[in-house]
Amino acid sequence: MCSRRMFLLGTATTFAGALLTACGGENPPTTVAADDVPVGGAIIVDSFIIAQPTAGEYKAYSTACTHQNGVIDRIEGQVAICPKHNSHFSTVDGSVIEGLARDPLIAKTITHDGDTLELS
Repeated sequence: MCSRRMFLLGTATTFAGALLTACGGENPPTTVAADDVPVGGAIIVDSFIIAQPTAGEYKAYSTACTHQNGVIDRIEGQVAICPKHNSHFSTVDGSVIEGLARDPLIAKTITHDGDTLELS
């Protein structure tokens, strides 16, 4: 039979383990070869939209649609498209072009170092 003390100790241990796991180190940044991003276009890597509107100018956004958190999974030229409700976003500045979304894409940090782009 389980005593109250044993039950509480087991419960506390379980939650402490979950809390420590959640507080673990951050995920390493995503890296991409700069040459993989076409000038005047964009690509999707992991949870990032990476654009190069003009040569040497890089921008990054979250793939989460700002309407209802659908996952943007398609790029056509300089337009990112969410399949959930067909919202379209500019990869040049993240703005809404059409659809139900009202807020622009969430900008992400991108660092260009030589031939590599680092995203976080």
